[in-house]
Amino acid sequence: MKKELKVGDKASRSKIFTDDDVKKFADVSTDKNPIHLDAEYAKNTIFKQRIAHGMLVGSLFSGILGCDLPGEGTIYLGQTLSFKAPVPLNEQVTATVEVLSIREDKPIAVFKTTCVDSQGKVVIEGEATVRVP
Repeated sequence: MKKELKVGDKASRSKIFTDDDVKKFADVSTDKNPIHLDAEYAKNTIFKQRIAHGMLVGSLFSGILGCDLPGEGTIYLGQTLSFKAPVPLNEQVTATVEVLSIREDKPIAVFKTTCVDSQGKVVIEGEATVRVP
């Protein structure tokens, strides 16, 4: 039996984005911006080092929503993202989703989506709207 979803429910996942992850995402997304792929280029940017694609980091929310909370059968309806800080390669990040509201008339829920680095600094925040299975 599926757990009843309620406001305040949370789920999280952590991941370290590696060189291989970034290269695979660059191939799939076709985003080959050298800030993600070229260490020499990145040294001369405001970040001074390579960084993971923001959308790659934000994709952790999809894994949580589709597999953990609400889980299998969840359908993404929308997502806002605000990129607050870069994520260097090999930095652990933790993504968390939290139920903000659940519609009474339809199986639709809104989640707060937050991603923090290993020091607890917010790197991404936003909201996701999903159809609950």
